[in-house]
Amino acid sequence: MLVPAPLSMVALLAAPTPETRPAGTRLLRRGESASQVLYLERGRVVLGVLGQVSAQGALLEHQLGAQTAPGWLDATAAVLNLPAAMDAVAETEVQLRAVPLATFQAALAEARNPVASVLADMAQAHRQQTELAVSRLSKDAEARCAEWLLNQAERSKVGDGGVCTVLLQQRKRLIAAQLGIAPETLSRVLRHLRERSLISGSGRVVQLVDTQGLRALAGV
Repeated sequence: MLVPAPLSMVALLAAPTPETRPAGTRLLRRGESASQVLYLERGRVVLGVLGQVSAQGALLEHQLGAQTAPGWLDATAAVLNLPAAMDAVAETEVQLRAVPLATFQAALAEARNPVASVLADMAQAHRQQTELAVSRLSKDAEARCAEWLLNQAERSKVGDGGVCTVLLQQRKRLIAAQLGIAPETLSRVLRHLRERSLISGSGRVVQLVDTQGLRALAGV
């Protein structure tokens, strides 16, 4: 049985017509899913958290990185089928080729293991690092802490209902380091969350009393 060869890079980029976009163009919107995957052929793009949009175009409030041609623009989101993790703005005039997301993912599906598996693992690790960096820039200490608690929550049955419980298995200074805050700030935030009846408990066990309130605070 003959197995068709995977779609090559040349074939993948042959169909789309090159597009030119001016400096200041917003190419990716954080939190939004795109129907196309962009390949940067010429120019430079900056990545981060968008600040304001002026007459000269979009400006980043916080820059996390930059990408110079050639290469795929935020291929991680396309590999994992997730929304963009960062905003992307053309720093210079750029030339792009827009490949339909379905075509890009079909080409990935034809890839042979273990290449596809390694690619997915790398994309997942990169995504987690990016989300952590964006969270530190765009959220205050309480929002970061609330999001961390929600991510760490475990379900434990209590009577006929259930309660979300987080076991603080690490020292507070290590948890604080993950959140990019001081240990004293973490202690103060946890105290504030208790005073607002969002969490309860003490020591190493924290119960998430109001998960909806925590989600609203975390912005998730």
